[in-house]
Amino acid sequence: MPSEVPGQELVEAGLAALEQGEWTVEALLVAVGAPRLRLIGLRVPELRDAPEHPELALYQALGRIYPDDAYSRYNALIRRLVSYEQEMERRKYASPAPSR
Repeated sequence: MPSEVPGQELVEAGLAALEQGEWTVEALLVAVGAPRLRLIGLRVPELRDAPEHPELALYQALGRIYPDDAYSRYNALIRRLVSYEQEMERRKYASPAPSR
């Protein structure tokens, strides 16, 4: 995975958790972004026993950990995920610089 991409540490942690069959906050975040992450070429594991609505499961998990701040933490995580996806798409579809 390329270095220095915003949100990369979250995606890497989520992918590792999914490989172990664990549903951590990071794994739920990857489940939220799985379709788009696959389109940009990441190997997202099969989401066995995945929650039907990973967005809701992520919010509920955050609510258990941060009962007074789940909403802002959820939004911050989603923003980081979207930043990661956008940067990876930009890198994937960027045309190479012309050589002289």
